[in-house]
Amino acid sequence: MTNYKTAELGKIHDLINQENGKVFLHDVLDLTGCEISVNAAGKGFKVPFNHKHKQNEEVYIILKGEGIITVDGTAINVKEGSVVKILPQASRTIENTADEEFQFICVQAKTNSLEQFGLGDAELC
Repeated sequence: MTNYKTAELGKIHDLINQENGKVFLHDVLDLTGCEISVNAAGKGFKVPFNHKHKQNEEVYIILKGEGIITVDGTAINVKEGSVVKILPQASRTIENTADEEFQFICVQAKTNSLEQFGLGDAELC
């Protein structure tokens, strides 16, 4: 048994051809501490519903394109390089507002569960 697992997702652009234009890394890498999705959305994409979470906060990292993330009725314009954290209880949706592809990563983790991070969770070996 190894202490790691790898996967090849291919080009992010090609994720558009998968169901909902995304791949969940929980399934691909057997993640146990968070959920990460890699997303590619074409022109006109909009999640057709608002949703919230019971315990997971989300962080959206915009890789390409422009869009709007609506949180509790407030529209937040996002573009390449934008990052947005959303608490579980907030209602949210996301859409592509540009004529080009919209690519983003979404990370979900249980709110207030992070005990160590960065070098605080590292040791030299």
